[in-house]
Amino acid sequence: MRTIVMKRRAVALLGVGVLALSACGGPAGGGSDGSDGASDGGTAGDAAAPETDRTEVAALSPRIVLAHEGGVTTLDSSDGSTVGSSDVEGYVRLNPAGDGRHVAVSASDAITMYDTGLLAQGHGDHFHYYVQDPALTDLSVPAPMPGHVVPHRDRTALFADGTGDITLIDPTALVDGDLGILEETSTEAPHHGVAVPLSDGGLLVTQGTEDERHTVQALDADGNVTAETDDCPGVHGEAAAKPTESGDVISLGCENGSVIYRDGEFHKVAIDGDFQRSGNQKGHEDSSIVLADHKVEADPEGGAEHPTEIALIDTSDNTQQIVDLGSEYWFRSLDRGPNGEALVLTADGELNILDPESGEILHEVPVTGEWTEPDNWQEAGPMMSVADGTAFVVDPAAQKLTMVDVASGEIYRELDLPVVPHEIQVTTGTASGEYEIAPGADEHDDAEASEHDDHDESEASDAGGHEEHEGDAEHEDHDH
Repeated sequence: MRTIVMKRRAVALLGVGVLALSACGGPAGGGSDGSDGASDGGTAGDAAAPETDRTEVAALSPRIVLAHEGGVTTLDSSDGSTVGSSDVEGYVRLNPAGDGRHVAVSASDAITMYDTGLLAQGHGDHFHYYVQDPALTDLSVPAPMPGHVVPHRDRTALFADGTGDITLIDPTALVDGDLGILEETSTEAPHHGVAVPLSDGGLLVTQGTEDERHTVQALDADGNVTAETDDCPGVHGEAAAKPTESGDVISLGCENGSVIYRDGEFHKVAIDGDFQRSGNQKGHEDSSIVLADHKVEADPEGGAEHPTEIALIDTSDNTQQIVDLGSEYWFRSLDRGPNGEALVLTADGELNILDPESGEILHEVPVTGEWTEPDNWQEAGPMMSVADGTAFVVDPAAQKLTMVDVASGEIYRELDLPVVPHEIQVTTGTASGEYEIAPGADEHDDAEASEHDDHDESEASDAGGHEEHEGDAEHEDHDH
């Protein structure tokens, strides 16, 4: 089923429609003007902080969003102070919504938008920055067994495993208190799946059942299948890599080597042996290399494999390089740096920063104590989120967060945490998660001292957690 709700083309986050709403020296208004038509999404109403509570600041300091037992807490990264907290029932998962300001909160059979209260608005040749109190909005999509949330280009796809329903939203509408629903569709049967919006208006989508999944389809803007592969058993996880002239490049994890969607076709990555699973993948829009986990045991002892090797998948020629880090890691260990660096947290307490092309380890940064993977994937363990050139690394056992400059590998700030988190997202107020810093400015100064004169409008690639976990039969490869 494919039902078109609205075919509005998303305006740029800081496009002309947004700029006209901001007056120098005055309070910030809304975001995109939504003049192309109203969506059927809800409004923020009393659940979000009123615009009159906004305060103009010299620059934005990234905000750290932590999921923990009982809800969500947001910290100011400059000093670790708590700027907001919301109660949420059930086990909470976090994903980027796609606009650099909101976080998609998955819990209790719904995906709800959490406003972190950061706003960058353009005005002529410069930007104004505003902050307000974070708030859990009432912008919510029903999603039995909420699954992957995938921002890509100008749309974000929300997947409900329990029904196979897919909701595509325009994330730039969120600033107006609107879900910006563009389209609603569904897979042939419920399963633990994923959908990836394509830049040509199409959609990459998995097909399967609760018992088996091995098919990936590329659909055009009208819902017609333009390419298909069924050679991806256990399909899970996705990452966007550097596009080619003909369009998007997407890697998906399988149990017999990854599948690459490139130039409108599917390509198989060759492996040694019959089994290789890379279900957790991280991409970067300027790199053809995808960072992935590397599991080779079809039936691991104890039910879970604890790999020490990672895969660097070259999407340009369907090959992969395997790098042994000499220490175990888990599904929350992977991320990418601002220049495509491959980041891996290992159980020896180190943040490994690698050159994705060569596999060379550039920096080994001690960031946590030694740790072992929790028996239950929902339990808190070391994790990170990367934004504004920084790796924000959490050590839940010590209730510490360490901020590492990815380029230099230097630790420049440590914070005590008020909660024991099991997930993290960091927002900057910009869709890319990065700023261009004025010459001479210290990019890690506090918000009051730093100066961000321009905005990097490049789109972030799949910077969120779409992870798998090996667990019991109910939660095998689970993303909730």
